Amino acid sequence: MKLTILGAGCWGLTLAWLLTDNFEQVTVWGREKDLSDDLKTNKHCSKPLEVQLADKVEITSDLSSAIKDAEIILSVVATSGTRDVCEHLKDAGIKPDQILVNASKGIELPSLMRMSEVIKDVLPNQKLAILSGPTLAKEVLQGKPTAACVACEDIEIAKFVQHACNVPSKFRLYTNTDVIGVELGGSLKNVIAIASGFAHTMGLGDNCAGTLLTRGMAEVVRVSIQLGANPSTLYGLSGMGDLIATCSSPMSRNYTVGSMLAKGKKINDILAELGSVAEGVKTSKAVCELAKKLDIEVPISNAIYEAVYTDITPEELLSKLMNRKLKEEERYV
Repeated sequence: MKLTILGAGCWGLTLAWLLTDNFEQVTVWGREKDLSDDLKTNKHCSKPLEVQLADKVEITSDLSSAIKDAEIILSVVATSGTRDVCEHLKDAGIKPDQILVNASKGIELPSLMRMSEVIKDVLPNQKLAILSGPTLAKEVLQGKPTAACVACEDIEIAKFVQHACNVPSKFRLYTNTDVIGVELGGSLKNVIAIASGFAHTMGLGDNCAGTLLTRGMAEVVRVSIQLGANPSTLYGLSGMGDLIATCSSPMSRNYTVGSMLAKGKKINDILAELGSVAEGVKTSKAVCELAKKLDIEVPISNAIYEAVYTDITPEELLSKLMNRKLKEEERYV
């Protein structure tokens, strides 16, 4: 069986490393400008994470050859590039029975589409699944155990991917048919992770951290339910599980963005220093636009949007959040 991974960033290379022994062939595709000589020649990457791939892993910028005969194609490209890559996949001859698994977490701007909607917009007949969960790449590369969710409306496709990509003792996979919930849980929590890094660096304490997690989760649930998600999904791996991991760890790129914002750094400088995509930055804009469209309050997400796109100070943001009109705590279960 052949696995092709689209995207030679942190998570794409980590998945190639993790899943090598599960497949007879593993190919990593990336744009020529994204493939370093070290990666092409030595199967090695040192920035932003160090990854050493097995000799059998093929590295290529030829999309047609990369996807040829692949039973599973894992897309790990940035959400802003997903539509373009799908257009190239169509031109490269992707077949409807090849299973395309999206592992990127975000919402397209300006369409406000989830990634499965973007993919189906370009490749309407494609077999499609979503992979999401608490998967900090550095910990996975250290061999530490985690679990994730494979979501597909067709449970048999989800089960096929589950069994093909499960790694005993390291990467446990669960299936789910709630694609909307799995996607939104994984996408929207990135904004709350920025808030968490922000609060930690400001030294606001553990009480504040607990408050951010719970009130942030309330925003994720509030928006997701209105868009058709099952509330119980959001308290699973791709929602609460991923939220806890990314809000608690400096390994999270989104957490790091929040930490640097709290130090007064500007977003363009932060992203340049980070050297990789932090999906929560653009998702903060997307969730605020969705909330406005749905007439839903998302005060934490709004605060992060302001932190990213305006000159508001950390102290002003905190004051705005803590001195809002008092209200009842909502209940979903």
